[in-house]
Amino acid sequence: MEQQLVFDTQLLTKYDVSGPRYTSYPTAPQFSEDFCEQNYRDSIAESNGDFLARPLSIYIHIPFCNTVCFYCGCNKVVTKDRSKGADYLIRLHKEIAMQAEMFDGDRIVKQIHLGGGTPTFINDPQLTVLMNELHKNFPIAEDDIGEYSIEIDPREANKETIIMLRDIGFNRLSLGVQDLDKSVQLAVNRVQSERETFDIIDAARASNFRSISLDLMYGLPNQSVDSFSRTLDRVIEAKPDRLSLFNYAHMPKLFKPQRRINEVDLPSPSVKMAILKQSIQQLEEAGYIYIGMDHFALPDDELSIAQSEGKLQRNFQGYSTHGDCDLLAMGVTAIGQTHNSFSQNHRNLDDYYAAIDAGHLPIFRGMTLTADDRLRARVIQELICHFRLDFNLISKQFDIDFNEYFSHELTKLLSMEKDGLLQVEANAIEVLPAGRLLIRNICMVFDAYLQKNQQQYSKVI
Repeated sequence: MEQQLVFDTQLLTKYDVSGPRYTSYPTAPQFSEDFCEQNYRDSIAESNGDFLARPLSIYIHIPFCNTVCFYCGCNKVVTKDRSKGADYLIRLHKEIAMQAEMFDGDRIVKQIHLGGGTPTFINDPQLTVLMNELHKNFPIAEDDIGEYSIEIDPREANKETIIMLRDIGFNRLSLGVQDLDKSVQLAVNRVQSERETFDIIDAARASNFRSISLDLMYGLPNQSVDSFSRTLDRVIEAKPDRLSLFNYAHMPKLFKPQRRINEVDLPSPSVKMAILKQSIQQLEEAGYIYIGMDHFALPDDELSIAQSEGKLQRNFQGYSTHGDCDLLAMGVTAIGQTHNSFSQNHRNLDDYYAAIDAGHLPIFRGMTLTADDRLRARVIQELICHFRLDFNLISKQFDIDFNEYFSHELTKLLSMEKDGLLQVEANAIEVLPAGRLLIRNICMVFDAYLQKNQQQYSKVI
């Protein structure tokens, strides 16, 4: 396999600063509450009016978990009261209907993703009704065309659940694992047996799910190189189609559950770096391809194929093969993208319920992108998905002279070029193997907001 990465500890340490993950550009901290429901409706009307109306992708956020994982920085509601799911679904069904009314009926849904929280907090009949509501309100592509995924907590599911999910239309699963080591699990309050995890994988394969993805996390308390290597060996045996290897960002001032983690149990920066290096080596030896930004995939996975064909995209769900879609986001705190705008729903249940009950879309904030935003978003998208940027392509699409427009940025890249992260050619930027783990740093050079609005982001490594 062609070498994809060079792990240079000195360079990684030098560039280990805080920065955005670029699931969007501009990033969510730039959203404004001046963007309202009417702005969102106007954006959809413009999108419907395009000569070639884009297909649709739907993200639905189910915020509930019955226990809190101490590392978690997601928007969630921790409760053991399952009736809260029913109250939430009443509003969610209303939002689905309100959203559907605004889109032309011939715009096909090619992608659905249920995230959380834990979507399987709601029971099997409730999930079935939810999918029925989507089918009732939107034209949805056939199973062999569309990508329909759901995040699973193996502690909240069994074989019957997996069979049911496939029956109602899901064809991809994403499983939270983080680490199989018992001492790590106890330290982060997520005790999950190997059997629970791998029984779900077996059931998904038996039910003909098209893709299985596992989430792992390095930098958690009590982790060591050896312990995490054992977890990864076991995971590789199961051969998931995709793997995410996330960096645990310890930010207790922002995320209250993290205050329950004992900081003295966290691996040192040098151990954390060694865990990452060992993990990359194991995954590459097992045949996984580094897609970028913590993501690995087998060579025959759609992400790997899309990247090799120059068609990979990135959005709020991470890397995607359906970047040609307008993204509808439904549920509390969900973020979407339609036409040239971003929008986010209310971030707490009371405000979300109040808006829906009053017959309004629950838009909390967002932004309409400027011409410069769209240009820089395309530049960052190309770099973060394909590790290469063609100046002529960008110049032609946006009617600019790339070298002139980005003269300041190209000058800033000279130090990175000297360090061997990239190569600036006459008409392109090529990210080198030593720079691929630092792609966030390279993208940050083109971020016009980063210096204007300092935000607290996670470290890049």
